[in-house]
Amino acid sequence: MKLLFLLTQSLDYPSGLGRYWPVARELARLGHQVSIAALHPALASLPGRVLSRDGVEVRYVGPMHVRQVGHERLYYGRAGLAWAVVRGTWGLTSQALLAGADAIHICKPHPMNGLAGLVGRWLQGRRLYLDCDDYEAESNRYSSRWQKRVVVTWEDSLPRHARGITVNTRFMQRRLEASGIPADRIVYVPNGIDRERFARPDSACARALRTELGLGEAPVVLYVGSLSSPSHPLDLLLEAFARLLLARSDARLLIVGGGEDYQAIRRRVQDMGLAGCAVMTGRVNPDKVPNYYLIGDVVVDPVHDDAVACARSPLKLFEAMALGVPVVTADVGDRREHLGGNQAGLTVRPGSSQALAEGLLALLGDPGLRRALGDRGRELAERYYWDVQVHHFARVYEL
Repeated sequence: MKLLFLLTQSLDYPSGLGRYWPVARELARLGHQVSIAALHPALASLPGRVLSRDGVEVRYVGPMHVRQVGHERLYYGRAGLAWAVVRGTWGLTSQALLAGADAIHICKPHPMNGLAGLVGRWLQGRRLYLDCDDYEAESNRYSSRWQKRVVVTWEDSLPRHARGITVNTRFMQRRLEASGIPADRIVYVPNGIDRERFARPDSACARALRTELGLGEAPVVLYVGSLSSPSHPLDLLLEAFARLLLARSDARLLIVGGGEDYQAIRRRVQDMGLAGCAVMTGRVNPDKVPNYYLIGDVVVDPVHDDAVACARSPLKLFEAMALGVPVVTADVGDRREHLGGNQAGLTVRPGSSQALAEGLLALLGDPGLRRALGDRGRELAERYYWDVQVHHFARVYEL
């Protein structure tokens, strides 16, 4: 089958890097002809807009709705946003019409790729599929109520036009079923692990990074992910870490990632007096991310018990398990299930900085428990590698 993925972000963004790129590559290895049309936050400075790798053709066809400047994502003003939306929608729609695909898979129910996919279906009879990997209405930041209304409308209406839908959480599966989508049109495939990226982390490089970051032999609590407060409550993590320091003054917090709240988090670290104990790297080369996991004694996923957290399938859980690093998170959504019922980490009370600090402290103080959880995590991770999960994902094309 000739497949076209329509993506409203760059492939080095979390969903692109952790879900859509490895899925596309593994589908190509199964014999499908796969191409990706995507948007980019720095399109003007992109050295090449068309690339081919591992049998997948990628075309960057327009700008994203945000700009990437250094470690931050910056939002356009009203006129700039309108122009970016027009260009992005036109680029994706052109690919939907010109790629000659048998089927179009909309990656996230957004207006730009959603309209492009519908045009391909209406004008050329393409089979249309949809992937829902977040609760878009609640996990994004909006500058006005009308912007949110547009996203809500597309998120609620697009599934009705899709032949089949892939989801990465049971929350989204239940939400779609409650809206009237038949259960047999939905395929559940959680996020997973790119085996090639995480097969050979460089321990020597990790040791060098420890020295470079000034971490020495300190116990390290590691956060890897976007710095975006609507979906990642970093304030909860900072409050928990401040409590942790009361019992473990030698501990260090390593925050790896960038996003629209990068500067706000930096200021918060300063205001809380954590500057000497917390290190922020900003965005790093995706190929180097596995080395940062090797620095961590424990990986943390701070969450509240809300729809945003229930709808997320955190990449950091799966990636940490693959590298044998135990996780502390909360019993929200599918997290406990993915950790094998707390066999690869600890789940604590959601939204509580005290409970999160206690969970981190329990693991930092027990090397034997960390090793046991890490070893079990490696075993559990095998089911989440994309070369395994692709067979579940491909079932949607049989609908």
